[in-house]
This record gives sequence, structure tokens and C-alpha cells, in this order.
Amino acid sequence: MVIRFLSRAEVAEHIGVKPDTLGRYRVPAPDAEVGRVRGWLPATIDLWNAQRPSVAGR
Repeated sequence: MVIRFLSRAEVAEHIGVKPDTLGRYRVPAPDAEVGRVRGWLPATIDLWNAQRPSVAGR
């Protein structure tokens, strides 16, 4: 089984914002880190995004 992690740019695309906008958000800790490269599981981002106050109130 291959585990796919999202980059910051992919996280931004996944939640429908521009990468510059993502920099203003407090994203959760990465699920993986290799050197300075960080990655998030899609499920981690989905849970975080659903719990954000601006999104959860929709």
C-alpha cells in the first residue's frame, strides 16, 4: 500500500485556497517530515478543515 502525503501547495488546493492564503492558517502538525519537507495525510487535512470555525459554521 502506498501512502500519499500532500505538500503545502496540495493542501491549499485540497481546501480550495491559494498557497499564499494557506500561510495565514494554523495548519496541523505534519504527518511526515523528511528534512525540511513536510507532508499531510488527506484525512488529517479533511478533519482540520471541517473543524475550522469559518468552515464548521457553514
